[in-house]
Formats: sequence, structure tokens, C-alpha cells
Amino acid sequence: FQSRSFQPDFVPRDPNAKPKRYKYPAFYDPYGPRPPPSDKIIQLAEKIAALPTAERNQIRPALNERTRHPRMQQISVEGIGMSSQGGTAGATKTEEKKAEKTAFDVKLEKFDTAAKIKIIKEVRTFTSLGLKEAKELVEKAPVVLKQGITKEEANGIIEKLKAVGGTAVMER
Repeated sequence: FQSRSFQPDFVPRDPNAKPKRYKYPAFYDPYGPRPPPSDKIIQLAEKIAALPTAERNQIRPALNERTRHPRMQQISVEGIGMSSQGGTAGATKTEEKKAEKTAFDVKLEKFDTAAKIKIIKEVRTFTSLGLKEAKELVEKAPVVLKQGITKEEANGIIEKLKAVGGTAVMER
């Protein structure tokens, strides 16, 4: 015996009923319908499609140069605490150092083992790392803690780390 007292308007589903089918558009465009391309654009697209593959691959760099689009800069992930760090991250770091003299890195050289917990807490305050990531980063000392910061911010971090028992240096 089943009781459905908590649903007074309950009607059992017909076991032989087919599921409802909804009509979806072929593709979803969040910006709504667009006007059709002009004849000039259609002719240009046909010319591009008729080109050999080697020439087609040269279109993007030529257009980017002609329209002066900014190049995408590679972001360095060194010092974030990832388990495997590639060689490209080190290469971008040296390029950044040469390009900007205003950006500095803070490197934790060593720390007092009795103050390890305080160091981890301090590292978490100026990085966006979790407890586990901050602990792994501190245990890897000497390691870069923060990159591309101003001289004043770097000096502040170094002073805080010295206060809790760590030795940190500023690198260019």
C-alpha cells in the first residue's frame, strides 16, 4: 500500500506515453539573428576557399599585422606551486626580466623549521593558494613565491617573512 498524502494533486504517469519531443534550433546564437553577409564578403570567402592550403595559412598572420592586433603574451606559471613546470615558463620569465625593470620577484631562500607554520600562513596571505599548495611551495625552498610585483610590495612581503622567521630576497 502506497500513500501519496503529501501530493494531493498527484496523477500517475501513463506507462505507455512517449516522451515529449521539443524542437531545438540547429545551432544557438546568443546574439540573435544576424543579417546575411554582403556580396563582397561572399566573393572574398570564395577566393579564400579556392586558395591552396599553404597560402591560406598565411592569411591570419598577414591580417593580424595589417590590422595591428596585439600579440597574445604567454603567461608564466612558475611559482604557482604546480607539480610539473615546463621549460617554456622559465624562458618567459627571462624575457619578462629583460623587458621590465619595474617588476620584481620574491624568492624564499630558507626558513626556520620551528616557524614553518607561520611562514605557510604568511605565504597564503599574499598568494591565492590553498593550505596544501602553500605548504608544498614552502617545503620546496628556495622557491619564487610571487612574480612581477612592485618594489614596495616586494619589500613589504620580505619584511613580513623576516618577522616570522624566514629569509627572502628580491630578484629582478
